[in-house]
Amino acid sequence: MKRTLADLQKQYARAVNESARRGPGGRRGGPGAPRMTGKPKNIKSVITRMFSYIAKYKYLLLVVFLLILVTSVTSVFATGLLRPIINELVEKDKTALERIGYLAQTLMLLGGVYLVGICSNYLQAKMMLKISQRSIEKLRNDLFDKIQMLPTSYFDKNTTGEVMSRFTNDVDNIDIMITQTLTSTFSGLVQLIATFVLMVTSNIWLTLITVAFIPIFTFGGGLIAKHSGKYYKQQQAALGAMNGYIEETVNGVKVVKVFNHEDVCQEEFDLLNGDMRDKLFKAQFFGGIMGPIMHNFSQISYGLTAGIGGLLCLAGVCDVGSVGLFCGLSRSFSMPINMISQQMSTIFAALAGAERVFAVMDMPPETPDKSDAQTPVLKGEVVLENVTFGYVPQTTVLKNISLYAKAGQKIAFVGSTGAGKTTVTNLLNRFYDIEEGKITIDGINIKDIKRDVLRQNIAMVLQDTHLFTGTVMENIRYGRLDATDEEVIEAAKTASAHSFIMRLSQGYNTMITGDGANLSQGQKQLLNIARAALSKAPILVLDEATSSVDTRTERHIEHGMERLMKNRTTFVIAHRLSTVRNANAIMVLENGEIIERGNHEDLLKLKGRYYELYTGVKELD
Repeated sequence: MKRTLADLQKQYARAVNESARRGPGGRRGGPGAPRMTGKPKNIKSVITRMFSYIAKYKYLLLVVFLLILVTSVTSVFATGLLRPIINELVEKDKTALERIGYLAQTLMLLGGVYLVGICSNYLQAKMMLKISQRSIEKLRNDLFDKIQMLPTSYFDKNTTGEVMSRFTNDVDNIDIMITQTLTSTFSGLVQLIATFVLMVTSNIWLTLITVAFIPIFTFGGGLIAKHSGKYYKQQQAALGAMNGYIEETVNGVKVVKVFNHEDVCQEEFDLLNGDMRDKLFKAQFFGGIMGPIMHNFSQISYGLTAGIGGLLCLAGVCDVGSVGLFCGLSRSFSMPINMISQQMSTIFAALAGAERVFAVMDMPPETPDKSDAQTPVLKGEVVLENVTFGYVPQTTVLKNISLYAKAGQKIAFVGSTGAGKTTVTNLLNRFYDIEEGKITIDGINIKDIKRDVLRQNIAMVLQDTHLFTGTVMENIRYGRLDATDEEVIEAAKTASAHSFIMRLSQGYNTMITGDGANLSQGQKQLLNIARAALSKAPILVLDEATSSVDTRTERHIEHGMERLMKNRTTFVIAHRLSTVRNANAIMVLENGEIIERGNHEDLLKLKGRYYELYTGVKELD
């Protein structure tokens, strides 16, 4: 059944809600789309905050504005020289030689004026570029720093494409505005004022004709800007939706191919791409017609000024030089208006981008550490007392969970998918804070331990491995950045990874790219285990670490994990129950509750849920 654009958008909204309800164990489908639509709630606040990034360069910015002032004034001054030049050339009492001499002197003066304008324009452009790039660098740093501080729940609800669009499209639009629009707008305003003053001093009647067109410019520009701003917001939203869909489709390309879903994906993408095209067309259309419409109005103003000026000249009210000057001023007067109006599309795009960027910056960070938070040396005794938790209110995932693990013990969690096994380990790391009950390590409530210290003492080996672009050595060292090469190699040996690493083209210096695309799943998992071994954390979490590998590779991984678990408090989540037989205690979870607990032999004797899972009497969901 084909989905319409509305279906895709509704499905995405449902997927976001489902993801928030399920937490990180869930998986979302459908396209990604930003949630911010409509006008900015406070345009003044967005503008003020956006320009706060260039405020630290206020003195340099002042120099830029002075240079813009020089550039604009020289341009208007050069236009003002037209009047004496024209009058001198039409003067009947002057000889041809005198006229040529005067023209040569004036052209030299004009050349000097334009040279000053060119130099000031070059300097202001260079300085403004330096200001903008430093400001955007600070903005990107602030945004990236905030991303690091956001809770895990934010990334559960937002796709990678959505987050990336803040750093690319949105920040780039702000960059363009600071680099180009700010100077163009100020330059236009200065030139507009200077031209108006020269017009008034030249001929008040012709000035009134030109000024009469200002309400038309203002009304037309405002009307177009109103529509343009609305469509630019819609364009940004459609872009986020399309990027999100691309991201999810690329990440799931194997699933798409396995189920022959290529045609459907193309059709759904065509819907999103068509929606993007329509919204972009409207935004660009209203932003693009601003200049031509204003230009045509200025041409009408120019024609009327020239015509009426000619009549006044014939009537003896003004001279030919004044008419020629005023025709030039009339065009100069409309040019800055056109210049400013043409920047409106950039302004709206920047405001839309800034609102989205600042919305991320305003997201509440992870709960800050208490002022008296401790930095203890932990041994690994973990206790959960009556823990109740849900990813969203009114939806409980864990219900009154209590358990303990003495230092060095191995605790296993088994149960159906969605029973809450991964949630327990997420709470241990304080990826989420619990609502009821408490979790202690060595008798200390984890809320009283500094978060970075807590996580330094917990190593994790997850089912979904993630390797960074860099060498094998660097990826293992990610577990402890101050580790020596010898310690990295020893960790690899502990994880049973050393032998395969040495068979790589450059050993530990082999470059890993594309999240380990040049490695097998088992090899990636062994590196993940080596990374955890290097951390020397007293608490270890193994979350279905062998579920994605074959039996032979599983044995290698298990050998590595056995060494890794030695003298560590270990929490194991596994679907393959053979991996948890030697656990000190096995917790069987269903619907967020511990329904059975004990060691392997005790649970088999109960002939309950664990017996069903282990013997295959009832298949695991």
